[in-house]
Amino acid sequence: MLSLRISASSGVPVYLQLEQQIKQAIASGLLQSGDALPSTRRTAADLRINPNTVARAFQNLEREGIIRTVPGGGTFVADIAAAGSGLLKAEKMRRLRPLATQLAVEASQLRVPADDLHKLLDAAVQELDKSHRATRSNPKPQEGNQ
Repeated sequence: MLSLRISASSGVPVYLQLEQQIKQAIASGLLQSGDALPSTRRTAADLRINPNTVARAFQNLEREGIIRTVPGGGTFVADIAAAGSGLLKAEKMRRLRPLATQLAVEASQLRVPADDLHKLLDAAVQELDKSHRATRSNPKPQEGNQ
């Protein structure tokens, strides 16, 4: 089950927090291709935020090919393989550059050496790979077969 949390004090716009959390849930294997997302209204009510904020996050994710909306049918995680492979390397790098810059700035402010930062990033990538392997070898149980 997807559990979204909003931090009003983080300085990150709420719609971006939603986008990041949904992307993280997909990357970690918590959400997989075809999984349903809660409706815009339900998400807004649960988080006590404006439905337009949720709609903006969902629209951005749909524009990126991460989710798809079926009129009258709901919102679902898109085919993850197709979403990632459809992007040119330059576009992937363009999306990651601000995150890399933010990480570098934070590390610099905390006086974390570059080698330690590289090790931290490598460990995060390895953990994500391990999570993906575990998810693939342990598929989610089907409804009614639990």
